[in-house]
Amino acid sequence: MKMLVAVDGSAHARRAIDTVAKLAPQLKNGVRVVLLHVGAPMVYYGELPPYDMGSVEQAQRAQSESVLAEALADARAGGLSELSTLAAIGEPAAEILRIAAEQGVDQIVMGTHGRGALGTLFIGSVAQRVLHGAQVPVLLVR
Repeated sequence: MKMLVAVDGSAHARRAIDTVAKLAPQLKNGVRVVLLHVGAPMVYYGELPPYDMGSVEQAQRAQSESVLAEALADARAGGLSELSTLAAIGEPAAEILRIAAEQGVDQIVMGTHGRGALGTLFIGSVAQRVLHGAQVPVLLVR
């Protein structure tokens, strides 16, 4: 089974990794895990002075590498061995869905921030958008 685990450096994402690690021994043919970090796109407003885009992109890459290195360490500590990492820039739900399709995963696993109905009304929910747009099962871990 191939699972995509969306990670953002939060405790919620760590719990998602831990859940996959606990499920892995129960899966007959094992599990291959793709750890994915999606960084927010840089938004530029014309009235603000432009900064060195190369530096901004480098900082984004460094942030993704840091989040993925931590997630990889957590996954290995949990006993997972067939691991790969990917980083993307864009709207998180759309990128998670796109990469899940590209990678041919069997399941998407992600932590939820647990903001509740009122919180998602105002700021939306990546987990909710992934759940509604996914073509494969989605496991949400709280």
